[in-house]
Amino acid sequence: MSALAELFPDGDHRFHLTLRHSEPREFFTPRDETGKILVERARWLSEAPNRHAALTPEGQPLLAEFAEAIAEWGLAPGRAMLTELSAVLEPDFLFLSPDEAGAFRLRGGALCFPTGWALEEKMGHTLDFIHGVVPGLNLALGSPISLFLARLKPGPAFIRDNWGLAATAELNLHPSRAVAPPALPIALDRLWLRVEHQALFGLPSTRGIVFAIRIALHRLDEVVRDTAAATGLRRALESMPEALADYKRLAAIRSELIARLK
Repeated sequence: MSALAELFPDGDHRFHLTLRHSEPREFFTPRDETGKILVERARWLSEAPNRHAALTPEGQPLLAEFAEAIAEWGLAPGRAMLTELSAVLEPDFLFLSPDEAGAFRLRGGALCFPTGWALEEKMGHTLDFIHGVVPGLNLALGSPISLFLARLKPGPAFIRDNWGLAATAELNLHPSRAVAPPALPIALDRLWLRVEHQALFGLPSTRGIVFAIRIALHRLDEVVRDTAAATGLRRALESMPEALADYKRLAAIRSELIARLK
């Protein structure tokens, strides 16, 4: 099965916490030979630094420990500051740690390529609050996610993928940019399967957690050439709850796209 087809598990659409192992260093090792990703990161960090990189006081020790790890991997200078790390690492990275009640909260990080959400609006909030805007997510995965994070030990990274559809190849979909959602009429060469490759790993000293994200874009006319991927995408769209389709900004095109994928 192709990597694209694996994005769509057998059966109807559902939230799932399917994880696979990797190494944190491997996730952060540069992959973009063109250098365009770092150029774009530098652009957004320069134009709107507070929008794309921020840290709470509770996040300071998490950043320091993460920076030490990145330096040991040879990917950045030692004791790098948040903006420095944000500009030299290809993935976005966010820091989580538990509060006194054990609820994990967002302590900050670098988010140059958000998929429709604003870092500045989520700072310091719990995951339940952050995930609350996604219809059905807390009900399906709230408890499993909390249990997984509470039990996460330092060592390997745990990798998962999340997908959506976009009408642009832009990486930065911050809400302030008001990027238009997919709309009719459909042109498969003007739609992109937007995949978030996500990594979670623990920090040994602070016991914080790093949540890292790499964005991959696949033009839909190329995706549909993979029969298994096209079938999986169609099945996911057919079985996706209406509220979730609205949240993903797919309601306007869902019916026509399903027909085009048959």
